[in-house]
Amino acid sequence: MVLRSSFDAFAKPIDGVRERSVSGGFITLLASATAAILLVSQLFIYLQVQTRHSMHLAHSVPSVLFSNNGGKSSAAAARKLLNGRHIPLKLHVTFPHLHCNSLDYAHDGNDSSSGKFEHYHSKPYTFTKRVPTTEEYNKAVGNTNRINADINSRREGCTVSGTIHIPRVGGTLSVSVSPDAWRRATSVLAFGMDLMGGQKENVDPFHGRLPNVTHYIHDVTFGAPFPPGTNPLQGAHHVMDNGSGVALANVAVKLVPTTYKRTFHSERETYQASVSKHIVEPATLAAQRSMLLPGLMITYDFTPLAVRHVEKRENLFVFLSSLVGIVGGVFVTVGLVSGCLVNSAQAVAKKMD
Repeated sequence: MVLRSSFDAFAKPIDGVRERSVSGGFITLLASATAAILLVSQLFIYLQVQTRHSMHLAHSVPSVLFSNNGGKSSAAAARKLLNGRHIPLKLHVTFPHLHCNSLDYAHDGNDSSSGKFEHYHSKPYTFTKRVPTTEEYNKAVGNTNRINADINSRREGCTVSGTIHIPRVGGTLSVSVSPDAWRRATSVLAFGMDLMGGQKENVDPFHGRLPNVTHYIHDVTFGAPFPPGTNPLQGAHHVMDNGSGVALANVAVKLVPTTYKRTFHSERETYQASVSKHIVEPATLAAQRSMLLPGLMITYDFTPLAVRHVEKRENLFVFLSSLVGIVGGVFVTVGLVSGCLVNSAQAVAKKMD
């Protein structure tokens, strides 16, 4: 027992040897307050999230180009090869001045009017056309003061919405006047009659005027959105105020693959979008003899560089080590200072005696 007690580094003072004083109590309270302040500040620093960004080359993704021969076997094989290599594309746009039967949408040249779009994008991952709701119509016409829109006015418009899966390669998505409606409208304007010889209810869908392709983009999202960022393709209003209402809104999107990692959460593959857009006037389309129809065209591509966004906290063991160091350091420092003050006071008292 005596041998083991000789290794005790924490020798116990004898009762009555140490004296308690007012100055000692004040110093103890000061040390405790200092330690508490340092503990709270250290806890605040630990709770702060540190954000780190890094860039690297994006992973190469093989893709399969669908053949437009209508073969079911080739399309099924292509979908099978693309399994796990595609992302969802969500579209929600309203054209307040176009009937749904005068509107067409296409992806990479596969349009709905020819049936090719449904061939490659079957339900439930496809787009649908419907009459806009009151809220959608009011946003599209830019009138937020109207509470209830006339049902007849809303029937003049069309909303295209839905989600499709696209391969992770560049492509084009368009929502425009259908080719048949455009030919009928230009025929009536040029010759005063419908030379296409269509059905009576489809003749002159724009009542002797050019189609007004003003539209409101409620939302266009590629893949999973990046939570800290904003979507520039959300709430975009393209007003064709050139007198005729005919124009093409050309939107170019650069998609940046971004890995998003939060503390205590698994990694998420998201995409940030950089958008540039301009309105192509009808005179420009005519001068270039473009085959593009008035409406909305979104051209997207993926950058070869990817971003890694990591949000993390300080290591828990580093935090605990800091707490122990703060508590021990404060009391040791205060003990040394108080000891020096007491010894100095005793030395001065002896000299004065």
